[in-house]
Amino acid sequence: MPLPYCVYILFSEKDHLLYIGFSTDIEERITKHNSGANKSTAPRRPLKLIFCEYYLFKEDALKREGYFKTNMGKKAIKLMLASTLEKLDYKKPLNEKIAILYD
Repeated sequence: MPLPYCVYILFSEKDHLLYIGFSTDIEERITKHNSGANKSTAPRRPLKLIFCEYYLFKEDALKREGYFKTNMGKKAIKLMLASTLEKLDYKKPLNEKIAILYD
């Protein structure tokens, strides 16, 4: 049985930027993102799941999501997913190492 809480990173195939989120049902959440139900990602569709971590406890997952949205977390994402980001032609904004979209 999978762990209940997921921290995920989506890649926008439209603007080549990243979105970080948290969910208890990753498949449903991605469907909502790609259907336009999430206003912060609707104009950035289609979105592709490029990273997911599962946690037993909600508090741990929320801490990890929060970390990924910090400058240190953005650097960690860049290091962890360097090959993926390069292959997907990730576009870094001029003033940031990684652009993160928020809900």
